[in-house]
Amino acid sequence: MREPLIQKPKVVVIGAGSLFFGRQSIWQMVHSEYLNKGTLALVDTDEARLNKMVTLARMVAAANNVELTIEGSTDRRDVLKGADFVVLSFAEDTVKYRGIDCAVSEKYGIRMCSGDTIGPGGIFRAMRELPVIMECARDIEALCPDAWVINYINPSAVHGMALGRYAPKLKSFALCDGHHMPGKKINYAWRAGIIADPSEYNVEVDRKFDLQIAGVNHFTWMLKAEYDGADVMPRIAASMQQSAETETAGGDTGAKAKYNDALSYQLYDIYGFVPTCTPHTKEYLRFWQGLGRTPDTIPPLSIWETQLRYIRHDDMWKQVDDYIEGRLPIDSYMSAFGPDHATDIIENMVGGLGKPYYINTYNQGAVPNMNDDAFLELLCEVSMDGIRPLPVSDMPRGLRGLQELVLDTHELTAEAVVEGSRAKLRRAMLTDPLVNSIADADRIIEELLELERDAIPVHWYNEAIVR
Repeated sequence: MREPLIQKPKVVVIGAGSLFFGRQSIWQMVHSEYLNKGTLALVDTDEARLNKMVTLARMVAAANNVELTIEGSTDRRDVLKGADFVVLSFAEDTVKYRGIDCAVSEKYGIRMCSGDTIGPGGIFRAMRELPVIMECARDIEALCPDAWVINYINPSAVHGMALGRYAPKLKSFALCDGHHMPGKKINYAWRAGIIADPSEYNVEVDRKFDLQIAGVNHFTWMLKAEYDGADVMPRIAASMQQSAETETAGGDTGAKAKYNDALSYQLYDIYGFVPTCTPHTKEYLRFWQGLGRTPDTIPPLSIWETQLRYIRHDDMWKQVDDYIEGRLPIDSYMSAFGPDHATDIIENMVGGLGKPYYINTYNQGAVPNMNDDAFLELLCEVSMDGIRPLPVSDMPRGLRGLQELVLDTHELTAEAVVEGSRAKLRRAMLTDPLVNSIADADRIIEELLELERDAIPVHWYNEAIVR
C-alpha cells in the first residue's frame, strides 16, 4: 500500500438516501485501506432514511473492524467543514417527477425511456435539481473551499457545466457510472473476443487494447478499438448484432433495456462507430420516436416505467431494513455490494494510484475537432492536482453535429436555470433534438411548470419577471 496523500480523508455524501450510490459508498469507504481511517459524513433531508443509512454504515464498519468515523445530519452545513470530497447525489421525489415529465412529453409525441438527461425530462430535472446544487456550491465555498466537488446527479453534463461556469473557484467534475473502469473496457474486450471470461483480463491485455471513447455524457461513442494494432470494432459490433434478440442491460428489464444491442448495431451500420451508452443514447436521437411514415424494424421507444421504479426502490429499502434488523447477516454486506465509480476515483486520488477514469469535464483539446470548452465524457488522468483528459481521435462528421446540438441544449438549460430566464428555457426546449413543434414546446413548459410547482423555485411563477 502506498502512503496516502490524505491520512484521514473526509468524504461528505449529500443525498445519502440515494440507493444507487449510498450503499456502494459505504462498501468502498469500509473496504479501502486509503479511506477507512477517515470519515464518511452522510447528509439527507429525509431524517428517517438518513438514520437508516447512518445505522447501516456504522454496522458495516464495526463488522469489518475499521476505524471509519460515520457522521450524519439533515443539514449539510453541520458536516461540510473539513471535507476533502463532497459528492452530490440527491434527487427529490425523482420517480414521481420523472413520471410526470415522461407522461406530459408522451402526450405531445415525445417518447423518453429515461427522461433525466435530454428532452423535456432532462431540462426539467435540471430545473428541479440545479438550484439546490448551486446552493450546495455556495456552502462548500464558505465551509470547505478546497474540497473536490463531484456531481453525480443527472443531467450530469448540465450540472457539471453549471458548476464550472457559476462556481469556478471550486474544484469540480461530473460523473456517470456508465463508464466505470475497468469494467467498461473488460466488457468490450469480451465483446471483441479478446478474452473469453472477465477473469482473463490482465495488465498485458489492457496494454494491448487501445480503446477510445468520447462524447457528451450519455451520448458517447467508441472512436477506436484496436488490439495489438488490429481493428476490433467490427467484431464488437458483430457481437451486438448477434445478441440483439435477447440482450438487456445492467440487470434492468424496463424501457432503458429494450433493443439496446439491435439499436447499437443499427447506429454502427449508419455512422460506422459503436455507441457506448445505448440505454440513454437511443433517447438522444429522433429515430425511435415513432414519427416516421414507414414502419421501422425496431419499434418506437418504450416509456420510462414509473410504477415499476417505485417497486424497485421499495425492494432496495427493504434490503437496507433487513440488514439493520438482522434478517440479513451484516457479515454478508461486503460480498453483496462492490465498488462505486465516485468512491473508486476518490480512493485513486487519495492513494495517488495513477489509474485513469472516465470523467465529465472540459475537452481541453482531447478531441481535436471540438472546442476546448466542450463538456465531454473522456478518459482522464485523475489526481489531487487536477483532471487531465487523455487525447483521442476527431469526432466523426455527422456525430460531431449531433454532439454540438446536445451541448447547446445543455448549455442553454444551465443558463436558463441559473439565470431564471424564461426566454432561455424556451430556447433550450426548442434546441433540444426531441422537440419538433414550437406550440408543443410552449405547452410542455407551461404544463410541467404547473404540475411540478412544489419542486421548482417560486421565481418561475412571478409573471412580472419575463427575461
